[in-house]
Amino acid sequence: YDFCLNLGGISNISFEKDGNRIAYDIGLANMILNHITQKVNIQFDKGGQLARSGTINTLMLNRLNSLAYFDVPYPKSTGFEWFTQEVIPIVESTDDTIENLLNTSIHHLCEQIAIQVRAHTKALKSQLLVTGGGAMNDFLIATLKKKLGSNIEVVVPGKKLIENKEALVFALMGVLRMEGEINVLSSVTGAKRDSSSGVVFVPN
Repeated sequence: YDFCLNLGGISNISFEKDGNRIAYDIGLANMILNHITQKVNIQFDKGGQLARSGTINTLMLNRLNSLAYFDVPYPKSTGFEWFTQEVIPIVESTDDTIENLLNTSIHHLCEQIAIQVRAHTKALKSQLLVTGGGAMNDFLIATLKKKLGSNIEVVVPGKKLIENKEALVFALMGVLRMEGEINVLSSVTGAKRDSSSGVVFVPN
């Protein structure tokens, strides 16, 4: 695949560029969606059904798209602290329906993903593998496909891979650490060199 996109709480992407593996956090994903649904005691928007029935709140969309993080070059990462300080105030100050808040959030996060994918697409045809819980949000995936256009194929694997991918990745990192091989890339972290990271505990 030309790109690997993970839609967890945060959206992050990885791809090859000039012989190096690049990876970084794009921005929002399930974190904002779940925050909104939990306002009405719903754990998550299954399949994006609520979001699909909403419409875009232009003011909220523009405020989200204007967040300073999106102008920071990679390598970069973000998380709950950024979400709490920068994103929640936008959501909480927007007087609109849950459906519209969800719809707007999905359009925002798909726009930001599309910007990053298009910026690094060289081939006429590219494939984007999507995993993470957000891959099971049908409205999100449909919106992402529209934003990316026909030259970028969005591939969503089976549910088993989506649910187990992160465990597989951490198991691989553990094996690499046990063997003393590289498991953290400087092209991703911005460090001076690659490393074999992690602590190995050996029982007595």
